[in-house]
Amino acid sequence: MATKSKPFRICVEGATTDGRKIQREWLTQIADNYDPNTYGARINQEHYNYSWSARFGDVESVYTEEIKDGKLAGKLGLYGVLSPTEELVAMNRKRQKVYTSAEINLDFADSGGAYLVGLAVTDSPASLGTEMLQFSASAAASPLSARKQHPDNLFTAAEETVLEFVELPPKNDKPSLFSRVQTFLQKKQQSDDARFADIHQAVELCAQEQQTTAESVTTLSQQLDKLPALQQKQAALETQLNDLKTQLSQQDNNPQHRPFSQGSQHADTPTAEHLTNC
Repeated sequence: MATKSKPFRICVEGATTDGRKIQREWLTQIADNYDPNTYGARINQEHYNYSWSARFGDVESVYTEEIKDGKLAGKLGLYGVLSPTEELVAMNRKRQKVYTSAEINLDFADSGGAYLVGLAVTDSPASLGTEMLQFSASAAASPLSARKQHPDNLFTAAEETVLEFVELPPKNDKPSLFSRVQTFLQKKQQSDDARFADIHQAVELCAQEQQTTAESVTTLSQQLDKLPALQQKQAALETQLNDLKTQLSQQDNNPQHRPFSQGSQHADTPTAEHLTNC
């Protein structure tokens, strides 16, 4: 079953780390910038980030809140919610790894803003306490510098943390009444949208048909305008045809008739050629 922690305080403004004090704007920037999808802060042991070192989960989310009472009243605190592994939950139940220390990058990805890049858990507050951090800052060979993801990162002093983990209820596969009603309304909206889309499409088809009909009427009207001229032309052709028929009917169409006599050039001088033997 999935588990996550209740919100707990990671660090407070003004707390001493390695000679630098945590600024309020740093915590505000962390709360504004933190996104586990961009870069998730993993939970490690005493800031060891080697490939062989164990990881105990992830920081799921962070936020800031002003402390209302106690010695730290008025200070801004950075709070977080963890998504732990089973190992961290088991160790916490045995009161192990109850001190936490944050690793902060003050210029994450050259953005100019602070970002939470890691969270360490430890059994020994002295290993990451204020005195140890201040010693590491002034020492020629810092025993903690090799653990930083970036040389300019800072570690917050380890503070005892009360981590309370809660088991998340299993997801119910059966949809709730609200979700079913919401789904029904969405389907009805989709149905209405589809119906409106059909109506819109029908109107477009009617408009297209009307346009086609109008074009056909215009073409027919133009053809009707030409009809009188065509009728006159047809009447003239019929007249010419009738005249031609009349002319042809008056001609001899028998080619066997003897041709008309043209007379003889010796008609006035009788000769034997013109004598007829009767």
